[in-house]
Amino acid sequence: MTRPAESALVLRPRIGYGSAAMPIATPAQYRAMLDAAQKGGYAYPAINITSLTTINGALRAFAEAKSDGIIQISTGGGEFASGTAVKDAAFGAIVLAEACHLLAEKYDVLIALHTDHCHPAKVDGFLKPLLEASRKRIAEGKGPLFQSHMFDGSVVPLAENLEISKKLLKECAELGIILEVEAGCVGGEEDGHDTSGLPSEKLYTTPEDMLEVYEALQPIGRFLFAATFGNVHGSYKPGAVKLKPSILRDGQKAVMDKHGAAAEMDLVFHGGSGTSESDLRETLDYGVVKMNIDTDTQYAFTRPIVTHICQNIEGVLKIDGEVGDKKTYDPRSYLKKGEAGLCARMKEACDDLLSSGKTIFGKA
Repeated sequence: MTRPAESALVLRPRIGYGSAAMPIATPAQYRAMLDAAQKGGYAYPAINITSLTTINGALRAFAEAKSDGIIQISTGGGEFASGTAVKDAAFGAIVLAEACHLLAEKYDVLIALHTDHCHPAKVDGFLKPLLEASRKRIAEGKGPLFQSHMFDGSVVPLAENLEISKKLLKECAELGIILEVEAGCVGGEEDGHDTSGLPSEKLYTTPEDMLEVYEALQPIGRFLFAATFGNVHGSYKPGAVKLKPSILRDGQKAVMDKHGAAAEMDLVFHGGSGTSESDLRETLDYGVVKMNIDTDTQYAFTRPIVTHICQNIEGVLKIDGEVGDKKTYDPRSYLKKGEAGLCARMKEACDDLLSSGKTIFGKA
């Protein structure tokens, strides 16, 4: 991908909290991560988090896999984190992101922070406050709060999508932030993103779309592109989702044929649950550098908690007037198991995407 001139942003080093203190990746380090993945033919798992427990599970997984990675927050995740009495998605996202900045300093891998699907109607209430939070951090000599944001304009015509994207990318680029955009729709429903009623042709990005996106955005700043090739949010049995990775190949070819090999775009894979290993690995050949992992990690987190409850039901519940067992109904007793389950699934994702053992921590 032809890289536009990087921002002249100057960042002051942060003070760490541990012997191997490591802050969240700087804008330059995040760009180096994406470059390394593109050159090395691998991708970063991007996990949606909603709490301190899920943050810790993700950080532990990346560290144990010796993989850099991406932690992301959706509008629904931010709203949940703000509390049921507040329900402020941007505020909750800020709380979670600041926690990540502190907790990541205990690990020796690079972590980038990202926000997931934000539709046009939520830009002013979600993305704009987060960009302002980054602006304030930079004024204080720190890095931006997030390293990238996603604007999901797939719900509007491509021309309108790109007009909004160009304005947002300009604002992001001034802060050293990368913008992820989407053309075409990921099917299914997940965390407030519901395209289940759209016609099937909307699930496939065309080469013409990819060329239009590149030519509109490349002159402004660096971006990630979520092209769609039949991917669907949610959990499905193997074979239920019909992916066409060749769409990514053909779109990249259209861009590179016109603008040269350096124009290869950094692509994002949404809706990958149930994807066969062959399809997944094929997408890496066509420029996928980020794959969202949410449905599978939700299950991996919840399954051991349910097992704990079932195996300790008489201790968890005060049945027939008994007193129960505090050790089993203490939330820490089962949340630790949820964290471990999430961690194990994320390590699998690192192996699947070939990012294990490839951290560039200390090299960028």
